[in-house]
Amino acid sequence: MKFNRETLIRVIILLCGLTIAHLGVTLFLQTSMGSDPFNVMIQGLFRKLGELIKGQWLTHGRVHVAVSLLIVAILLIVDRSYIRIGTLLCMLLGGPIIDMFSLILSPLELLSAPLVLRILTLALGCVILAFGMTIVIKSEAGTGPNDLVSVVISDKTRLPFGAVRVGVDIIFVLLGWLLGGVVGVGTLICAFLVGPAAGIFMPYSEKLVKRFVKQR
Repeated sequence: MKFNRETLIRVIILLCGLTIAHLGVTLFLQTSMGSDPFNVMIQGLFRKLGELIKGQWLTHGRVHVAVSLLIVAILLIVDRSYIRIGTLLCMLLGGPIIDMFSLILSPLELLSAPLVLRILTLALGCVILAFGMTIVIKSEAGTGPNDLVSVVISDKTRLPFGAVRVGVDIIFVLLGWLLGGVVGVGTLICAFLVGPAAGIFMPYSEKLVKRFVKQR
């Protein structure tokens, strides 16, 4: 991607979408009722490492960065054409954004909130994630490492993306569950809500991005 003024605007749009998406992720992580498949795996890995490594420096966000870095390193070997500036930004900033929102939202004590409120918060988080995700996609500045796993496998095997995404998500969930991650109603809500919500937001996000890019 040639870096010019339009690219800068698209990167800024991606960062806005990334922040929105990870606010959604943090909301359903705070309810501890399960989260999206990738973060179930991250949560499980974080908990397992927490048993082995003692120290306040270990956070969900930092484990997120480490796993994303591993995915990018593998993609650099497999096919580096998938790596764009937005991919690197998603890799580096996704985890810290989750940590930031976790700190901000912790006083709300959502874990001890009534069940109905926790479910509503989780559903809201899924919708916010879907909106932010569509902004990131339509920015055309790059795709997050976790999403690229499905994209690359689909491209290389010529299998339908939808089927590959389901398979990859199942693997993420199984790994997370085996490591101690929370698989619950939240994981099911994410599975059935994020996709349809993203489908609704996609055309609006595309128009929004085009409007900002044209105003450059």
